[in-house]
Amino acid sequence: MSKPGLTHLNERGEAHMVDVADKDVTVRTAVAEGFVSMLPETLRLVRDGQAKKGDVLATARIAGIMAAKRTHELIPLCHPLPLSKVTVDFELTDEPCGIRVEAAVKVSGKTGVEMEALTAVSVACLTIYDMVKAVDRGMSLSGVRLLEKTGGRSGTFRAEA
Repeated sequence: MSKPGLTHLNERGEAHMVDVADKDVTVRTAVAEGFVSMLPETLRLVRDGQAKKGDVLATARIAGIMAAKRTHELIPLCHPLPLSKVTVDFELTDEPCGIRVEAAVKVSGKTGVEMEALTAVSVACLTIYDMVKAVDRGMSLSGVRLLEKTGGRSGTFRAEA
């Protein structure tokens, strides 16, 4: 028997993939966010579409979507899931200066998609960094967190503001 709250550990404390065979298929969603802080000049390049590597936000969006779909290949013990929807959206802000990234993921399945949403946000943020690092190596990534999840036995979770 696994320890309460530590479902990826067996009775010997060894890591294992959780057996979800007996769980009900339900619609499950998750929303995550992250933030890339940058200089105003860097944000202007992104906003104006003038980054030398191309369209920063379009590239980061595709990278985030692809990452969500491959989460099981990146994070040990995650189940491969047939995602029905992944969105990655951006909010460019002058104060604080940077880009807020939000990913939403949906599946009809036996396990949740929190890791897929968090992976999408993380990879989208990393892609933004990569696309403009030549002009601003001092950028920082922060605030990656789960905002909301629905579905499954544990019900709904919403992060505090």
